[in-house]
Amino acid sequence: MNSKNYFLFLMFLCLPTITMFSQLEKVTEGFQFTEGPVWKDGAILFSDIPANKIYKWNKKDGLTTFLEPSGNSNGLAICADGNLILAQHGKRRLAKLFNDGKEVSLVENFYGNKLNSPNDIAVKSDGSIFFTDPPYGINPEDEELGYCGIFRLSKNGKLKLLDNSLHRPNGIAFSPDEKLLYVTNSGTNDVYVWDVKDSTITNKRLFVNMKPEGFGDGMKVDKNGRLFIAATKGIWIYESNGTLLESFEVPGQTTNCAFGDEDGKTLYITSGNAVYKYRSKFTTYKK
Repeated sequence: MNSKNYFLFLMFLCLPTITMFSQLEKVTEGFQFTEGPVWKDGAILFSDIPANKIYKWNKKDGLTTFLEPSGNSNGLAICADGNLILAQHGKRRLAKLFNDGKEVSLVENFYGNKLNSPNDIAVKSDGSIFFTDPPYGINPEDEELGYCGIFRLSKNGKLKLLDNSLHRPNGIAFSPDEKLLYVTNSGTNDVYVWDVKDSTITNKRLFVNMKPEGFGDGMKVDKNGRLFIAATKGIWIYESNGTLLESFEVPGQTTNCAFGDEDGKTLYITSGNAVYKYRSKFTTYKK
């Protein structure tokens, strides 16, 4: 085998694992820094944190402004009642945006100290809200808690600290049966997992060390328990046992992802100044 053919052979071997830009489709661009995508009512919503806006995009209407100001929202999620939950950096709180446009604060303080800057959200089927609280949206001198926490907000508004052992807890997601909670620890490239029991999490352990050129950020879990994790330069897809199934690069700083479209099989990705979408044999999520 000559050197040219050998090179082509090596490329062929890599195809099942590494997918490059060709399978990505750019949905929209021209933003400052995109984050927090969520599918709601036939459209993808996403935050532009510095612009203090939430945008809405669908095939019919294209791009429109959904909420301005947004409180410099980051992560977005759908509450059990169908309304939108916002992790607001600027207001250092979780808020609920009702479908009629009314916005209310859900939590801002913990034992008299202001939260850092709520980052990402996972809503449990019982209506409780789990979220991460790193300090990315504030200056160091503004920190009051003295740690970065993983919190649970109950339906009755009681806030509970679940864990404060991670340096920078970031992306957060449940397994399909909600018996496991996954959290990325930005800065160490690690993803951790806990057992979930009632209102607590226990048995913290390392799920995987991603070793990307950067750190893990937001993530989602599909109906089969696969993890879709946004890292600095792309998306990493893991089986529930930690096996890497696929990874692919995305232009810009990749921050988060969400399943969308009517069949739930399109992965929408926020990265840098743009939003992309991607479909593969692993994007099989459907509620």
